[in-house]
Amino acid sequence: VFKYDTIPDEPPSDNTKVTLAPIVLNMTHRNFVEIIFENHETAIQSYHLSGYSFFAVGMDIGKWSPEKRMNYNLLDAVSRHTIQVFPNSWSAILLTFDNCGMWNLRSEIWDRHYLGQQLYASVISPNRSLKDEYNLPEGVLTCGIVQGMPRPPPFSS
Repeated sequence: VFKYDTIPDEPPSDNTKVTLAPIVLNMTHRNFVEIIFENHETAIQSYHLSGYSFFAVGMDIGKWSPEKRMNYNLLDAVSRHTIQVFPNSWSAILLTFDNCGMWNLRSEIWDRHYLGQQLYASVISPNRSLKDEYNLPEGVLTCGIVQGMPRPPPFSS
């Protein structure tokens, strides 16, 4: 059970109101998305997007700002699944969520992944088609807060 878009695009100035909850972003099907990773620490960090490729378009030392987009490599960017963010640097990726489903973006450092340095991107099919997403299986078991809740309508009958 989760709520969509519980984190803003920009980090909040007041970080005392942090809540513990699954982070699920509601992505628009087939729109381009820019994701910026900043590393303010002294060790390399790596991030992996499960099941998707993205284009690594920029990295630099220091803090990212919108002016840095002028130096993005938009001509022959490399398609990857994992990106490194060097100490006191940033990395930028571009991708389009053209495949429906729930996709995990996470730290490749196991301790950080385990402690929650991850988020999910939910891409819902606007066509409600079995070409994009399958029906929930009839015999699927539910538990916890979702037990007894109505099932989502099928994509096709």
